[in-house]
Formats: sequence, structure tokens, C-alpha cells
Amino acid sequence: MAIQHTAGFWPVAAAVVGNAAVMVGKFAAALASGSSSMFSEAVHSLADTLNQALLLVGLRRSLKKADESFEYGYGRERFFWALISACGIFFVGAGITAYHGITSFIHPEPVEFTPLVFGVLLFALAVESYTFYIAASALRRSFPGAAWLERLSRADPMTLSVYLEDAVAVAGVCIAALAIGASYYTGNPHWDAGGSVVISLFLAATAVTLIMKNRSYLLGRAIPEDLQDEVVKLLEAEPAIEKVIDFKSSVLGWGVYRIKCEVEWNGGALLREAYKRRSMKEQFEEVRGDFGEFKRFLADYADQIPRLMGKKIDEIEKRIREKHPTIWHIDIEIN
Repeated sequence: MAIQHTAGFWPVAAAVVGNAAVMVGKFAAALASGSSSMFSEAVHSLADTLNQALLLVGLRRSLKKADESFEYGYGRERFFWALISACGIFFVGAGITAYHGITSFIHPEPVEFTPLVFGVLLFALAVESYTFYIAASALRRSFPGAAWLERLSRADPMTLSVYLEDAVAVAGVCIAALAIGASYYTGNPHWDAGGSVVISLFLAATAVTLIMKNRSYLLGRAIPEDLQDEVVKLLEAEPAIEKVIDFKSSVLGWGVYRIKCEVEWNGGALLREAYKRRSMKEQFEEVRGDFGEFKRFLADYADQIPRLMGKKIDEIEKRIREKHPTIWHIDIEIN
């Protein structure tokens, strides 16, 4: 199985298991304490678990082979399900959390302090820090020499989703602990409600980031600019190609690219390739003064050139795939 197809699997799988365990503990602590922040964290973990399960569905469906209905394969399924997951973060995670926090502001209720609350928060911090570490490690392996902002901009949407969700989860645990502690220390439940609202804002920001990321891939995002430049240089290095007139590309799946380019051929280079075994002067002497031989020469020339162009295109496509194996589909058109 190609590694580009399975990119993001282990971070997502680890996050599903970790968030499911944490979710149960948070709901138990929320029921025991009546804390708005703890309830928000429980909803947060529920949303993360469901959303990351959707990511696994997308990963699985993106592995389906091409068929008559989808001739370029199902690689974009991962972006579709990642988009649905991001919408879930926004509406379920951020929406319910914000509603509960605002309701707690309007109708505050005292928070009951129990050791269970902080025990669950410590457990959640440990688990979510570990899943965050797995996602961060996957990003480092994918882009070892890049800065973190560059890694985030180029990351697989699924790994990025887990990375951002777990980053917010770790931050959310800290915010919930501070909010609950402040409410207990001051006796003011508004601190707890405020923590819930802050968590919802973090979730909303994460959701919008992921929605925009996956939207760009679903619309047919072009391949990275540095890769485009390398392919164009490779094409223009071919003597039979005069210049590249037009170049278009799109991402068909994670690490699966398609390119289409329009090129202008160098007729002189093709002519030399077609008759490199015999000198033009010898051929001219053979057909000179014989119109029948001249017509046969022209027919032979007209027959060889299209075949030679097809052979050259095959050779060029092979070189591109050997140097850039992520480019699966290549269309070279003649101007």
C-alpha cells in the first residue's frame, strides 16, 4: 500500500482511541461536579472522537481503486470526509460548548469541587499530550527540514486535523483546570462558564482552519509550486520540446498528482532524430529528379514523425514519473 495513501492513519487511529477513553472520564467528572468547563471538555472529546472516526472512514474510502465512474480514483474522499469532520468540530464541538457556556453565564450554578475532576483532567492531559506528540512526530517525519509554519501549511489534512484538535485539547484541559480552580477559589461560577466559552472559540478557530484547508483540495488545488518548476525544467530540457506553453495541475489525493501541459515541438530536433542513421544529403541524392521517390520519401517522413512524437512523449512521461513518483497522471498536448 503506497505510503502517501496511508499518510495520517496512525495519528488518527491513536487519537480515536485516546479521545474515546478521555471522553468517558470527562462526562463522569462533569456529572459529578456540575462544571460547565468540564462538560465543554466532555463534548469536545465526544466531537473529536466522532470526527476522527470520520477521518478513518475517509482514509479507507480513499484507497478504493479507480473505476469507470471515477477514472482518476477516489483519493479526494479523504478531503471530503475531513471537511465533514471539520464541520462537526464547528457545529457540535464549538456550537454546543459555546451554548452551554453562555447558558451558564446567564443561569450560573455552583461548581462542586471533587478530586475526580482534577484526576480526570490529569488523565486527559496525559492521553491527549501523547496523541498530540504522535501527530507532531508524523509532521516532523514528513517535512524534516521545514519550519513549523511550513509544515502546517503543507501537511496532510488528516494529520493536521489530529495535530490541531489535540493541540486545542491540551489547551482546553489547561483552561478547564484554571476555570474550575478559579470558580472554586473565588466562589464565582462565571469563571467556569468563561472557560467554556474560551474553549469554544479555540474549537471554532480550528474548525475554520480545517474547512478552508480541505476546501482548497476539493476544488482542485494545484501541486506545490516548486514541483511545478521542476517538471517544467525537465520538459524544457528535452531537445524535442521548444518550450512549455501552458501547464496545469491538480491534486487527486494525498501524494497523487495530475499534470496537463501544452508544448511546442522543435521540428528540427525531430527531423534529426528521424533520420539520424542516414545523412540528409544521401537521401536527397536518392530522390533527386525522381518524383515518385520524392513522394515515397514524403510519405515515409509523414509516417515516422507522429510515431516519433508518440515515442518521445512516452519517454518524457517515464522520466517524469521516475523522478517524481507522486505524479501519476500526465497529459502532454502538442500545440
